Amino acid sequence: MDYYRITSIEDENFPKLHRLLQDVFPPEEVLAYELWREPLQDPGIHVCVALHDGEAVGATEYRYYPQLRVAMTDFTIIGRPGLGVGRFLLRSREKELARLAAESGTEPIGMFAEIYDPYRTEHGFGGADPMNPIVRREVLSHIGYKRLELDYVHPSWDLQGGAVSGLDLGFLPKDEELDGISGALAAQFLETYYSAIEAKPAEWYDMVAGLKRQERVALLPL
Repeated sequence: MDYYRITSIEDENFPKLHRLLQDVFPPEEVLAYELWREPLQDPGIHVCVALHDGEAVGATEYRYYPQLRVAMTDFTIIGRPGLGVGRFLLRSREKELARLAAESGTEPIGMFAEIYDPYRTEHGFGGADPMNPIVRREVLSHIGYKRLELDYVHPSWDLQGGAVSGLDLGFLPKDEELDGISGALAAQFLETYYSAIEAKPAEWYDMVAGLKRQERVALLPL
């Protein structure tokens, strides 16, 4: 299996990635094909696919913010069971994030991820068993992810200004004993991460403002 980074929508593997995204995620979570052109050219955004016999069997997107000392996993897709795709993507991403942190001379605090609550979403996620939100949530819990004590919403990636719910904001702390992070850090991360979306819902602004007023946000079990 090859770990392959995509940096252009002209790459022959990009259509394979975009089909995976459309097959797995709800429409409001998928950026339109042409709108990927600019993000893929951003050196700070890493979009990688797992290639097996020329087929994209998985994918992940992530980034590292040295000024905040946190990473973000935008998504992870396991498109085919029985190949070890999940572990392959996890380990490949870990190596790259460690390299990025070392190059920036920073020590990471942890990594954010948006995690579906299986009891608040009815989406089928392409019918692939590894993408079942109950399975994914349990796997992420085993890895060490926790959830912020927060009623979480995010701006829709269809760029229409809607609020997307049904997810938790997760955090994988470097220190397993960490039981909270500063509200200011969470707010700054969200403002940075969603700066690419101009139309944001009022619920999102209210949530971020609330985080800024909190000295500490608890990290709870998934």
